[in-house]
Amino acid sequence: MDRGTVGSAQSGRLLVEVREEGSSAVVTPAGELDHHTADLLREPLEECLAKGLHRLVIDCTRLEFCDSTGLNVLLGARLKAEAAGGGVHLVGMQPVVARVFEITGADAVFAVHDTLEAALAGEPGDG
Repeated sequence: MDRGTVGSAQSGRLLVEVREEGSSAVVTPAGELDHHTADLLREPLEECLAKGLHRLVIDCTRLEFCDSTGLNVLLGARLKAEAAGGGVHLVGMQPVVARVFEITGADAVFAVHDTLEAALAGEPGDG
């Protein structure tokens, strides 16, 4: 498995790390995902998709906050990934972040996993 860092972006409130894990891109946002920081996540997700990494695993264990703008970034990535035969998998959401997904019903459209290992265990082409 390639565990090398593909890239990262940083702002005062959000750091995004990206690495390839087999045929998946593991994207780890840390901090607050909101209107002011959404592009720091959107851009690396779009870069992964452009590289042909259509299975995106979003490790949310270090994500402290997500508003509707952040949710829309993830929904947009999901649509693009699924159109290319992949999907977006969410891992380890903190209660405050999980609540946003529950309230909006977005938790029903994403594959949600408790651990990174569980998210990576799926087939490369699954949604």
